[in-house]
Amino acid sequence: MAASTARSTTGGPYSGWLAYAGMLGIVVGIFNVIEGFVALVKKDYFLTPGGELLVFDYNTWGWFWLIAGLLQIGVGLAVLAGQTWARVAGVVLAGLALIGQFAFLDAHPVWATINIAMLVLVIYGLVAAPKGAVGD
Repeated sequence: MAASTARSTTGGPYSGWLAYAGMLGIVVGIFNVIEGFVALVKKDYFLTPGGELLVFDYNTWGWFWLIAGLLQIGVGLAVLAGQTWARVAGVVLAGLALIGQFAFLDAHPVWATINIAMLVLVIYGLVAAPKGAVGD
């Protein structure tokens, strides 16, 4: 899918994929912040059907998702602001969150699958846009 030839307010070619990836990155970040708070507050949330914790302890997962979510929100806002570095940071953060969601497939298969699909779309939106494009 080619980017539009329209110019954005910052001078670069406008990319709907970047705008979409930025907004979806913010949404996923909000979900991850909520997931982090839940892990810190509700200790039995991240249990598998066998009753075992997936990896680490509750506080570690809670802080991981909380920090990852806040970073994703910041990077999503930076993507919308036209910051080039945010595209690379967004791909890295989405990749890390993707790995984390694969770890939760046993505990929350539907939610993890939805989150994985959203993260794949974020990555695609960030890499599909042409060089120099902005999504403001």
